[in-house]
Amino acid sequence: MLTLTQKKTAQAIVNIFETGSVLGDYGNVTLIRGDTGHLTFGRSQTTLGSGNLHELLQRYCQNPGARFATRLNPFLGRCKARDVALDQDRHLHNILRASADDPVMRETQDAFFDQVYWQKAERAAGELGITTPLGMAVVYDSTVHGSWERIRDRVQAESGSFDTLGEQAWIKAYIETRESWLANHDNEALHPTVYRMEAFRRLIEQNHWGLDLPLVVRGLEISTATLNGTPPGCYDGPQPGSRVLTLQTPLARGLDVRLVQLGLSLAGSDIKADGVYGQTSAARIKDFQQAHGLPATGVVDAALIAQLVA
Repeated sequence: MLTLTQKKTAQAIVNIFETGSVLGDYGNVTLIRGDTGHLTFGRSQTTLGSGNLHELLQRYCQNPGARFATRLNPFLGRCKARDVALDQDRHLHNILRASADDPVMRETQDAFFDQVYWQKAERAAGELGITTPLGMAVVYDSTVHGSWERIRDRVQAESGSFDTLGEQAWIKAYIETRESWLANHDNEALHPTVYRMEAFRRLIEQNHWGLDLPLVVRGLEISTATLNGTPPGCYDGPQPGSRVLTLQTPLARGLDVRLVQLGLSLAGSDIKADGVYGQTSAARIKDFQQAHGLPATGVVDAALIAQLVA
């Protein structure tokens, strides 16, 4: 069995592949042209098309402490029905982004992805006989990205059995086979993802079978410090109303900004709730102020915050 640090390191590698972050981007909302999964969300990019997005959101909403449950509940039925119109529902996308600020959502994602992906990968690796942390990371990556069984069977048939080759040679053959499969797949959206296999090959060349720290994967450092940091784009403050929001340098960032943006989104504004009060946020605030008979200053005072953050 892997140690907790080795497990977190293997997961961090796949987090980097999925969302470009060591800890994963819990609020990541993605649409990839041609992807049958349609709307994808979260640290390990669960999809609308698979039904897993509904399962994740349902688990979250069932928690009494879920801050955004009231906002997400109306979308559960459509998620269950795999309504692809949600691909273009910008307000839902903003709620999903904002939900990453809630520790309950982050912990729900951790437990969900552990059950759906990590435990499945752990069983698959154990059945084959894989014991190295790097080998486990390769299985985990294919479990998240898809088609572990298909490529495993192809390697067994074309390159040799795991027992005959030994773990390191078999994993190398697996990476080569999967890289070719990704590069030549009928779904062209998979072609650029060969970088995943290139990254694993680089780790093998450096003899990092034990995933000993620190590591650098695709230019990002995986270390004890980065594994225990704060997830990117997550805010635990300031609370709404505790400050005035205005366009400034450096730009204001935080939970209050995100919730104001979410309020604008609910009111019909075309805005991305990224938690950063920039030019677009100021412009949308001016539009809102003008539409409601207020001076179009772009400044969000306590009264306006109270109006937008219900």
